[in-house]
This record gives sequence, structure tokens and C-alpha cells, in this order.
Amino acid sequence: MAIAPQESAVKTGRVTRFVLYTVLIVFALFYLLPLFIMVINSLKPLGEITGGNMMALPQVWTWEPWAKAWSSAQVGVEPTGLKPYFWNSIKMVVPAVVISTMAGALNGYVLTKWRFRGDTIIFGLMLFSCFIPFQIVLIPMARILGLLGLSGSTTGLVLVHVVYGIGFSTLYFRNYYAAFPSELVRAAQIDGAGFFQIFWRILLPSSGPIIVVCVIWQFTNIWNDFLFGASFASGDGAPMTVALNNLVQSSTGVKEYNVHFAGAIMAALPTLVVYIVAGRYFVRGLMAGSVKG
Repeated sequence: MAIAPQESAVKTGRVTRFVLYTVLIVFALFYLLPLFIMVINSLKPLGEITGGNMMALPQVWTWEPWAKAWSSAQVGVEPTGLKPYFWNSIKMVVPAVVISTMAGALNGYVLTKWRFRGDTIIFGLMLFSCFIPFQIVLIPMARILGLLGLSGSTTGLVLVHVVYGIGFSTLYFRNYYAAFPSELVRAAQIDGAGFFQIFWRILLPSSGPIIVVCVIWQFTNIWNDFLFGASFASGDGAPMTVALNNLVQSSTGVKEYNVHFAGAIMAALPTLVVYIVAGRYFVRGLMAGSVKG
């Protein structure tokens, strides 16, 4: 008895989905394997790790490596753990993200709704800044921070990340605002609204998706940055990434791999939380700005 074309198509579709999901699951497991190893080994006593089987689940579950990584691991001269450096990163990331996002929103507003002679040249130069490698700006930035008296400080790192991030945030907001109806801006001008009134009351309230994109992008880049932190911060003012490197690269005493794994997960958790909370808006915001301008 011949199989109906419709039934054949259904069976083919089921086989295709089965193969597709199988491949995706295999790739997902392969991708998550390093995280799995980090998590289970951060919950083991050191003796189980040095025993040679890093893939096995802990025989004795313990939170001691996490507690030590947070509060008593030898990072610098004093056994402070990663706690003070975690708060250094928070004090660096929050103002840098807020300032660069607001500056980018204002730049995007000016470059799309208040056109002026040479605006395309200015936007082109800001866009060019997105492609400048970190290494090129190290010496000029160090010179500027020295002249401003901000070398080795968290405030100096905030300035560095704001300057480097304005090009990206301007690009996002400029593309997003390019399709915003200019008639609304002109109508607000006729009604007597000024420059900042239009920005605060009309454009900014409608910028939720692109603000999320900019915040996630900036937060991830600034939090995970190591080069600027190692170059422009020192001692107790170092961010989390520099402190984690100092912890892992320590050449004295026993290598406490369980503490190192716990510290690495702590350093990655903030960006993971940001993506979990706001990740669903990320692609939406990117698509909103990708076909405009």
C-alpha cells in the first residue's frame, strides 16, 4: 500500500526535526562542558581535583572554595579575596554604562533630528573610533589620565570606558532615531518645546529597546575588560578581571584550583545575570536599529 504524500511529508519533517534537535543538543552540551567542569570543581575539596578526575561529580560537596575566593583568597598583599575588587568593578561599570549610554542617545538625537553642516563627517569619525584597537590608545590615554591626575584610579577607568564606548552607543542610537518620525519633532518645536524637552519627553521614552542593547553591550565589554584595567588601575583600585588574573597566576603556595574556578564563575555571573534579565530585548533592539538610517 502506497504511503500518501501528506503522510510522507509529515514523517520527513519529524526525521528532520529529530536530526536537527539532536545536533543542537550535542553542540549545546559541548559548549556547556567547560562551565560544567568549572561548577563541579568549584564545589569540590582540593584533594578530589588533584586526585585526577575533574569530570566526576564531587564526593564531598562544599561551599568553602566560594567563601575563600570571595573573602580570604590571596589576591594582593593582603588576603582580601575578590570582594573589594568586585565592588571596584561595580563602581566602574555603572557610571561608565550610564554616561556612555546617555551621551550616545544625545549624539544620536543631534545627528538625526538637528542636522548641521558637517554632521556626516562627525558621525563618520565617531564610527571610525569603533574600529580602533585598544592597544593603539594606551599611550595617549595614559598621558591624558596623567595630566588629569586620574592615573591608577577607578574614576580614570570610568573616563577611559566612556570615551571608548561613545562611538558604539552613538552608532546604535543614531540608527534607531533615523526612522523616528521627524514630524513629531517639528510639531513639538511648533508647540514651543526646546532641545532638551524634545529629547527627554519624546525620543528617550521611546528608546527602550535600543537602550537595552547599548547597556548590555557596554556592560559586557566594560566588565570583561582586562587590558584597560591592567594598564590604568593599580593595587586596591584594580577591577575584578585584574584581581582574578592575579589570583590565578599567583606563584606562591599551593594552586587551589577549586578557589580559582569559583572566582572565575563569580567574575562571569554579573554579565550572565544581565543577559538573563534583559537578553530577550537584545535581538529586538538590534533588529529595530539594523534597517534604519
